[in-house]
Amino acid sequence: MERALQKIFAPIVLLLLIILTIPFFYIYDYSQQITTTPDNKVVYQLPYPGILPDNPLYFLKATRDKIQDFLTRDNLKKAQLDLLYSDKRLAMSEALEKKGKTALALSTLSKGEKYFLKIPLLLRQAKEQGTSPSAELIERIKTSNKKHQQVIGKLLQDLPQGEQQPILEILKLTQSIHDQLQGLQK
Repeated sequence: MERALQKIFAPIVLLLLIILTIPFFYIYDYSQQITTTPDNKVVYQLPYPGILPDNPLYFLKATRDKIQDFLTRDNLKKAQLDLLYSDKRLAMSEALEKKGKTALALSTLSKGEKYFLKIPLLLRQAKEQGTSPSAELIERIKTSNKKHQQVIGKLLQDLPQGEQQPILEILKLTQSIHDQLQGLQK
C-alpha cells in the first residue's frame, strides 16, 4: 500500500513543482528591466544604421522611409516606425561623427529628433481613437529618449567649442520630447 502511494504521490509532487516554478521564472525574467548601469549609461540597443547619408545610394533609403511613413496609417505602428527611424538616425550620426563628418552628423541627428518629436502626438491621437499604447511601448520610447540624451551629450562633449550651438538646439528638442513623454502613462 505504501509503495502504491509513493508511485502516485511522486508524479503529483513533481508536476506541482514544475507548474509552480515555470511561472516564477517567467515573471522573474520579464520583470527585471534594467535601464541604467552603475555609471548611468542607458542600456538600449540602437538598430544597425545601414547605409549612411554620405553614401550615393542613401536617397533610395530616404525615399523608401518616406513612402513607408506615408503608407502607415495606424498611429501606434507609425509611432513605432518613427521610433525606429529616429534611433537609426542617431546611430547614423554617431557613425558619421566617428568618420569626422560633423556637419552631416548634426543634420542627420536633427532629422532623427524631428521623427522622435512626432511620437508623443501620435500616441495621444491613438489614445483618443481608443487604442492605448502598451506600457512596454511607452517604456521603450522613454528609454530610447534617455539614450538619445546620453548620445547627444557625448557628441556635445566631443565637438569643438565653436561648433556646439547646433547640438545644443537638438538637445533642447530632445529635452522637450522628454517633457512630453512624462505626461504619458507608464
